[in-house]
Amino acid sequence: MTDVTITASDGGSFSAYLATPATGTGPGIVVIQEIFGVNQVMRDIADDLARQGYHALVPDLFWRQEPGIQITDKTEAEWAKAFELYKGFSETKGVQDLIAAADTLRSLAGCTGKVGAIGFCLGGKLAYLMATRSNVDASVGYYGVGIEKDIGEASAITKPLLLHIAEQDKFAPPEAQQEIKDALSKVPTATVYSYPGVNHAFARIGGEHYDKQAADLANERSARFLAANLKG
Repeated sequence: MTDVTITASDGGSFSAYLATPATGTGPGIVVIQEIFGVNQVMRDIADDLARQGYHALVPDLFWRQEPGIQITDKTEAEWAKAFELYKGFSETKGVQDLIAAADTLRSLAGCTGKVGAIGFCLGGKLAYLMATRSNVDASVGYYGVGIEKDIGEASAITKPLLLHIAEQDKFAPPEAQQEIKDALSKVPTATVYSYPGVNHAFARIGGEHYDKQAADLANERSARFLAANLKG
């Protein structure tokens, strides 16, 4: 497990955490951060994916504002910092950086050439945008925030997409959730699962709204989905 440097398409460079499978060979997955940066939660997710046989890469998406952000959800000051970074974040440039990360994975020795994306919170929205704007082979989004704002892009989806929606998500009102479900029901390669009674970030281990039962179910579904579309 190490940090690598990725060259941005519009100049400059940024870091990413790379976890590799024990065999040295496998598909790649871009792990897309929450609003807390490439923190221990994201690194643990990457490490777990490496144990499942993937090259997992977590790019630092806040590098244009402040490189190396690694904060938690435990204090009001950290939440304030996270929302400040979120407000200053460009989704367009973020997707460009994620595409650069996917290209980096494909070029790795030992990568099979298949590359997917998985994201949480902010990363859940970006995973959706990777399905509409990039050539990744599969995308998974957990409780993405603001997907409905770009739901008009759904018709561009040709590769498999899996979304997990928290029905009690304080950042995604019921009408937004329904709009997403209605649009993606018309996309043959899209699957949406809805989880009743759980709030945003229900899969964040140690988080305020962590729900083990829902998280385990979502993670099991994600594992099957990724294996079918990246290892098959």
